[in-house]
Amino acid sequence: MTKRIFNFNAGPAALPLEVLSEIQTEFLDFKGSGMSITEVSHRSSWFDEVINDAVLRVKRLLNLGEGHEVLFLQGGASLQFSMVPMNLLPDDQVADYVNTGSWSVKAIREAQVLGKKVRVAASSEDRDFNYIPKNVDFHADAAYVHITSNNTIRGTQWKSFPNTGDVPLISDMSSDIMGRTLDVAPFGLIYAGAQKNLGPSGVTLVIIRRDMLERVPDTLPTMLKYTTFAAKNSMFNTPPCFAIYALGLVLKWLDEKVGGISRIEEINQQKAGLLYSYLDESDFYRGTAEEEDRSTMNVTFRLTNESLEETFIAEALANGLGGLKGHRSVGGCRASIYNATTLEAVQALVSFMADFERRYG
Repeated sequence: MTKRIFNFNAGPAALPLEVLSEIQTEFLDFKGSGMSITEVSHRSSWFDEVINDAVLRVKRLLNLGEGHEVLFLQGGASLQFSMVPMNLLPDDQVADYVNTGSWSVKAIREAQVLGKKVRVAASSEDRDFNYIPKNVDFHADAAYVHITSNNTIRGTQWKSFPNTGDVPLISDMSSDIMGRTLDVAPFGLIYAGAQKNLGPSGVTLVIIRRDMLERVPDTLPTMLKYTTFAAKNSMFNTPPCFAIYALGLVLKWLDEKVGGISRIEEINQQKAGLLYSYLDESDFYRGTAEEEDRSTMNVTFRLTNESLEETFIAEALANGLGGLKGHRSVGGCRASIYNATTLEAVQALVSFMADFERRYG
């Protein structure tokens, strides 16, 4: 096998090697069908098993009851920025949004484009989005409260979710879904593009509480209504079959190989702790997020001498450490250490960082 690097890309991101190997083994002949998973009909018993197993694993891993629907949609989290207000925000009501960075900004903008009433309940823009707002004063009359649970660009994360009372909480969890335990009860809807912590790009996981489906207006186009997909087990039209199949294998790996979400949470904390500890002890590097709000998924940092960052990124890649360039909007460096990124990868990164500091510090 060609030598694989340690992948720190922010998305599309690392997948478990066991999953990639299983895909490779089955790719030409899926379950004895004589066809690839990319060729079987989405109306076949083979694909029925794939999608139903994926739904069951989502429900089991997140402890979802009968009151939730699990949907697999297309269009990425970016389409959800529009679908959420279209489906769940009546024209005569207001929704509260917390602005914690680029993805929150986009979600707010899309709701406003639709002419919906949006109230920014809190924002961390005053300090370049390097923290999570605390003690937010939410409004009891809000249709919902929208947050971004983890911010890939700025490296911040909600460590505990806000108490919104009886107002449903809606969250973009694209970059930390299945990475930590959570109580789903306060959430009316959770959405997540798969390409960070769940699988390859092309499918978006949506978990919606059934009472929220009652809000969906009949006047929306068929393909933009959550009810359309809830009624048809996500198969109103041809779904992204391969992406759902791969996502299901990632969930199987998490469930059966890793030991579930509580176990992966421990591993994620260990990985993040190792990297942040090194950053804190060094005068050569500095983390960019406030310590209490640091993400366990995306570790953002700068070199004290920023002119060395391009050299750092290039030498890291030459040493088998890829994807460390920060988002183009902010620069710097970023190590995305999602579920599939191993402790060995983080140890290798810290070792390289120490060596680079010795040579250039």
